[in-house]
Amino acid sequence: MKNRATLQELEIFAAIARHLNFRKAAEERNVTPSTLSHTITNLEQRIGLRLLNRTTRSVSLTEAGRAFLARIEPALVDLSSAVDELNTWRADPRGTLRLNMPRNAEALALHPVLLPFRQHYPDIALEIATSDGFVNIVEEGFDAGVRFGNVIPQDMVAIPFGLPITGAVIASPAFIARHGAPQHPDGLPDYPCIQRRFPSGMQYKWEFQVQGKLREIAVKGNLTLDNDQMMIQAAQAGAGIAFVLRNLAESALASGELVELLTEYAAPAESFWLYYPSRKYHSAALRCFIEWLQQANRAVIHSNPLLNHGAPR
Repeated sequence: MKNRATLQELEIFAAIARHLNFRKAAEERNVTPSTLSHTITNLEQRIGLRLLNRTTRSVSLTEAGRAFLARIEPALVDLSSAVDELNTWRADPRGTLRLNMPRNAEALALHPVLLPFRQHYPDIALEIATSDGFVNIVEEGFDAGVRFGNVIPQDMVAIPFGLPITGAVIASPAFIARHGAPQHPDGLPDYPCIQRRFPSGMQYKWEFQVQGKLREIAVKGNLTLDNDQMMIQAAQAGAGIAFVLRNLAESALASGELVELLTEYAAPAESFWLYYPSRKYHSAALRCFIEWLQQANRAVIHSNPLLNHGAPR
């Protein structure tokens, strides 16, 4: 029938409906935005209904488009899963795994986790995007994300990986010789500190454990950064006291370029968590990665029996 939609047209419509943005949908489909526009226009003309409201600035679903998406999306997921499950018949699974994570997570996870995974599964293409702002992984087309557990949405499945990580207050010996060192977290506002601002615009309050309770301290300083590596470099240059993930500063601490302060007030260590949608079907690449992390976690817990990862919520 002349008004029957092709599978390619359905997939293109679903991609546009997910992103409500032709450019992002085109990137996902690896075609040009104009190709998507022509495809949708031809489909709408054939079926005699408008599925999308679109202007130069925005894209939205019509009522018919929303109803159509609700009907076809489960079928598209099933078809994609059926094709992907053919990977189980291969000796080496294939596919693409798209992950989103903060920059500091990539720095800490790349060598111990991600590169060994790539070596073990050479036919799985690994795409990593780093963003310190929180990203809706479903809307942005990622298979999974990595974050600390306290910011993971409630509707996601999450598993921890790697050794727990703690924060560290650091300063250079020259800075301490010039300004002295705080003896208690409450004294930090009296010292020039390197502040951290998140992409949302919110300033980070440094976290400590004081008498068994979590204490947040708003520090002061005329240098604000958003990157642990830059903060470490600034602290080495004597620009102020910084609060960073300790693992990233270990070499500078070991060499004596930096000194760790207020260690007795360090907040409990946290793990990174891999999180992904709680839907029934996942790609073979994601399933392989989940199994890889779970095996790695069992090895970590076996070698560190005192570790006990808690739930992220």
